[in-house]
Formats: sequence, structure tokens, C-alpha cells
Amino acid sequence: MSAAFTSLKDDLSGCAICADRFAATATHHTPRPIVWFEKSARILIAGQAPGTKVHEAGIPFGDRSGDRLRDWLAIDAEAFYDRSRIAIVPMAFCFPGYSTTGSDLPPPAICAKTWRSQILDHLTDLRLTLLIGAYAQKWHLGADKASNVTGTVQNWRDHLPNAIPLPHPSWRNTAWLKANPWFETDLLPVLRSRVQKALL
Repeated sequence: MSAAFTSLKDDLSGCAICADRFAATATHHTPRPIVWFEKSARILIAGQAPGTKVHEAGIPFGDRSGDRLRDWLAIDAEAFYDRSRIAIVPMAFCFPGYSTTGSDLPPPAICAKTWRSQILDHLTDLRLTLLIGAYAQKWHLGADKASNVTGTVQNWRDHLPNAIPLPHPSWRNTAWLKANPWFETDLLPVLRSRVQKALL
């Protein structure tokens, strides 16, 4: 592992650029960056931001959303959490907090601006990128190709073989999945095949 990569991970782990922002949210929490990647990773999971359970436990997708995502990928927790093979690099590394009305706050743009390109420059062995949700899709594909999640995911074939856009695996999206049965019948078999191929 290079000194530059080690330094980058150390700096990210100690990042507190959003301390004042988080203190002003309804949750009044402190930064806790969840750093989960190694240079040798073959799959990049580009998500949105940690939720409360992930913030508390320090494990990405350590909640019901993670259960659903692992089911989509058809891999177990051991494979999913192998940092040498799967990098989990969200658009924000800390829980953004809740608004005064209890709504999820978006990932602070300064996080991706500060860290994302630096990290991706080191992940040179990637074979597949999974783009989960609107923020990741717009950053990686551009706003012109990712105007809305449903349209972007419907056009998943356009981004093969290197990327596959996905909806967020949150259980709040159960109605979306029922309304879009093609996701399970058409996209998931290809997703699972691509994941297995990338991990070989």
C-alpha cells in the first residue's frame, strides 16, 4: 500500500469539514466518516450516505437496506464486506442528519468535491461500478444522462459493461419495485452475473 493512499485514508477518517453543518441539524451529531475501500477493489458501490444505524455501528449498509442490496447482488455478507474486492464509496462518508421535520438531509456536496476524485484515482482495478440513487448517478454519468432515477435505471443497458445504475435498496422503495417488475426480471439477472464475473 502506497504512503499516499494510506495518508488519504487517514485524512478521510479524521475529516471534520462538516462538523458545524452536522451540529446545526436536528440530530446535532458529530462527523463519523465510514471508510471502506482498498486499492485492489474490483467492484465500486457508489451509494448516497450512511444512515443512522450505519453511523452508530460504523459498518456500511449494516441495516435492512444492506440486506436487500446483498440479495440483489446474490452475495453473502463475507463477500460484500471484503474491502479488497468491493469498495463502498458513497457520495458522503458521514450521516448527513435529519431536518427539523425528520426528513433525510442530502449528502453535503463538499464531501464528494473534497474526496471523491482523489479516492477513485487510487481504485485502478475496478471492473464494475454500481450507481445507487440519484446523487451517485448524476456524479458518475452526468446530469444529462441521469435526470431521474427511474429513467436512468430503465436505461441500465446503456451503461454496460462498466456500470449499472440501481435504485436505493431502502425499504421505502418497495412500492417502486412493485411498480417496476422489469427490475427483478430483466436487470437483476444481469447484475448478478456481472458481479460474479467482476469478482473472479
